[in-house]
Amino acid sequence: MAQFPNAEADIVALANAMIAGYTAHPADFPSMDPLTDLVALQAALSGYQTAKIAQTDALAAAQVATETKDLKLDDLEDLMRDELKKSEVDVGSDSEKLEYIGWGPKAPPTPAVTPGQPRNLDPVVQGAGMLFLDWKPPARGSGGTVRTYVIERREQPAGGGQFGSWAQISIALETEAT
Repeated sequence: MAQFPNAEADIVALANAMIAGYTAHPADFPSMDPLTDLVALQAALSGYQTAKIAQTDALAAAQVATETKDLKLDDLEDLMRDELKKSEVDVGSDSEKLEYIGWGPKAPPTPAVTPGQPRNLDPVVQGAGMLFLDWKPPARGSGGTVRTYVIERREQPAGGGQFGSWAQISIALETEAT
């Protein structure tokens, strides 16, 4: 025995096949009255198709309305930003007056938090005039976010003695450098 379909398209295909079969072979299905049952089946299919078209039209209209609304919101935002900039200039140092229009003074700049020290610095490969460094990023909570690593060195004079001053030799974005 066949199983009734679950998908919308399969249900519609079965309804069309039933109508075509009942119309082509009325003698094989004596309980199907072509004047009432077949007309009711055709009317139900027609009602579904009308509702489906209405749904598609409504979805298209909703999409157009949403796009129009989004464009209008963008226009509103642009205009508001321009007016707020003008208002900030108008009030000058008396920025408390911006509260009259629902705005406030600009927040004072805050300095960035210095990142923590890298961990487990390890010279992986050493050669003549070359050193490959590997390290782990700073521990969580030990400072701000690391954007770049600055690699510096100090040279010792050929005859020994005190090391010279620090000099930047490289910048790394990852936790390794050559």
